[in-house]
Amino acid sequence: MRIGFALPQFGPLAHQPEDIARFARRTEELGADSLWVGDRLLAPVDPSVGYGGTDVIPPEFRTALDPFTVLATAAAATERVRLGSDVINAPWYPPAVLARSLTTIDLLSGGRLLVGLGTGWSPEEYEAVDIPMSERGRRLDECLDALHVWWTENPVEYRGDHWTVPASHIDLKPASRPHPPVYLAAFAPAAVRRVARRADGWLPVAVVPAKPGAPDPVAALTEQLGGVRAAVEREGRDPAAFDVILRINPSADASVDDIVTTLVRAEREAGVQHAFVDPTYLAKNADQALDLVERVLERARAS
Repeated sequence: MRIGFALPQFGPLAHQPEDIARFARRTEELGADSLWVGDRLLAPVDPSVGYGGTDVIPPEFRTALDPFTVLATAAAATERVRLGSDVINAPWYPPAVLARSLTTIDLLSGGRLLVGLGTGWSPEEYEAVDIPMSERGRRLDECLDALHVWWTENPVEYRGDHWTVPASHIDLKPASRPHPPVYLAAFAPAAVRRVARRADGWLPVAVVPAKPGAPDPVAALTEQLGGVRAAVEREGRDPAAFDVILRINPSADASVDDIVTTLVRAEREAGVQHAFVDPTYLAKNADQALDLVERVLERARAS
């Protein structure tokens, strides 16, 4: 299995942005396969929708670094690891702006970018970017259309209900051809159909250890993945060519054993070949995060 880690971006880790490059270099040296960012804008005081099925926002989300800047920093500091987003909330950004940022990072990294897109879940964040949350699915579809045109045609022109790119010469294209692989996060039926129809892969999540009363995360993943692959096949696509990258969210009381057990089971039971671990709730600084990286990789190799 390929194993990656989230970059220092949220919570206490975000207060030392000078450590991003050091973390990225050392994680690559330790043998990790990928580095990841997410996309949080703010933590509302009185959230109308909480995080992960709760009614609160984790205090770690009160501090967040810009995902594009963090990825660019990691691209400049590394040579081999893939660089991914899980996820960029695509409806927040005009497609032309998003395409420029993603193209730049893919070129900086020599074609190592994995583009993970989603729609987010916070009404307050949508309010802050002045985008109607009710339009998020349609805007994501338009964004996918516009990105494809931006990356594969020249001149570029796109006209949708929400976004427009006037006919323009866009000579700079990604290093990845025809474009970086695009992954989508999805759980609702309509979103799963979009994944099956349009994405190069799916981005599921496993919380470790499982919350009291919650289903076993790997068993749930196996069932969900079966449904996604069936949807891919219904779209006339080859499920064997459809990629899956699992995000492992360890809670503050998770152990290295919990994390490695989930990695091993995800590979053996669900056939997942690529996963990454987010140290946000387990580390207060880059040194603690790097210690976790080293211990997880060491134990995973021994399993």
